[in-house]
Amino acid sequence: MSVVDEIKQKLDIVDLVSQTVKLRKSGRSYAGLCPFHANTRTPAFFVFPETQTWHCFGACGMGGDIFTFVMKKENVDFSDALKILAERAGVTLHRETGDGSNVKRLIEINQTAAAYFNYQLKHHAEAERVRAYLQKRQINALALETFQIGYALNSYNALLEHLKTKGFTLADIESAGLISSNEEGRVWDRFRGRLMFPIRNRRGEYIAFGARAMSDDQQPKYLNSPDSPIFSKSDTLYGLDLAKDAIRAENLAIIVEGYTDVVVAHQEGFKNVVASLGTALTEKQLAQLTRLTKRYALALDADEAGAAATERGLNLARQALSYKNAPVPVGPGLVVFKERLDAELLILEMP
Repeated sequence: MSVVDEIKQKLDIVDLVSQTVKLRKSGRSYAGLCPFHANTRTPAFFVFPETQTWHCFGACGMGGDIFTFVMKKENVDFSDALKILAERAGVTLHRETGDGSNVKRLIEINQTAAAYFNYQLKHHAEAERVRAYLQKRQINALALETFQIGYALNSYNALLEHLKTKGFTLADIESAGLISSNEEGRVWDRFRGRLMFPIRNRRGEYIAFGARAMSDDQQPKYLNSPDSPIFSKSDTLYGLDLAKDAIRAENLAIIVEGYTDVVVAHQEGFKNVVASLGTALTEKQLAQLTRLTKRYALALDADEAGAAATERGLNLARQALSYKNAPVPVGPGLVVFKERLDAELLILEMP
C-alpha cells in the first residue's frame, strides 16, 4: 500500500473538513458553505463519505480528495499537504515519498485520458466535424500528434468507463479532475463534446486538459481541468515542455492567449511560443520563464480585450519582476509571426 493510500485509509474526509467547515447531513452526503469563495445562503459545498471526495457546485467549481482540500485550505503544494496529513494520520514519511505516489498516479490517469481522446479524434464518427474544424485551421497531422490533441465524446460516461477498465478508481479519476459529481453522489465525465488539448508540465508529464466547445450553445467556450495535486492554472504555461529549448536558444519567449495559437505557431516553425491558459499573465507564470530568458513578447489578440490583457500583463510584469519596455525587434522572424497570428506585440525585458 502506498503512503497516500495509507493516509486516506486512516483519515475520514468528513472529520477533516468539518474542522473548518460547518457541515450538515444531506442524504448520503454532507453540505456546507464553500470555504474557497464568497458564499450565498445556499450551501454549495458537498462532501461524499462513500467516495471520500468533495465538490463545490457554486462559483469555484472545485473538488477533489483530502489532499486537494488541504492544498487549497492551507495554500500549500502537494508535498506539504502530504506532510500535514501524514502527521495527522500518524504515518511516517520516507524521503523518497516527497513527490508522492499519488502524483505519479494522477499523471498516469491524465496520460491515459489523453491517448483515449486522441484516438477518438482520429477514428470516431462523432469527431468528423472536429477534424473538419482542425483542417480549416490548417493544423496538420504532425501537430495533432506532437500536442496529442483529442476529442471528448458527447457522452456522460465514455471516459469514466474507459479509465475504470484501465484499473483507475473513482477517487483517482475525481482527484485528476476528469469527472464531476452531484450531491447524490452521481458522477459523469467533466469534458463532453469538446476539442481536447492536453496540458503538460515542463518535463512533458500530463497534468491537465484545456477543452474547447464545438458549438455556440456550449458554455463556457473554454473549460480547464480544476486545480489538483499536479496542476495549478495560475503557474502553468501551455507548450512550455516543447518550447523551453527554443526559448533558451533564441533568448525570447513569445506568449499568446490560446492553445490553438501555440499549435499553429509551432507548426509554422516558431518553437519559442507558449500560452497563458486564457488568463492575464500571472507572477508565477512569468517567474517560470526567468530560468530560460529575460525577454518576453506578449502576442495577444488585436482587439480591445486583447489590448486590455496585454496591459494587465505589462502591469503585472512591472510590479512582480521589475521589467522595462524594450523596442519591438525588427527581426524578420517576429515580423512574420506578427502577421501570421494578427497579433499586437509588446516586448518586456528584465533590466
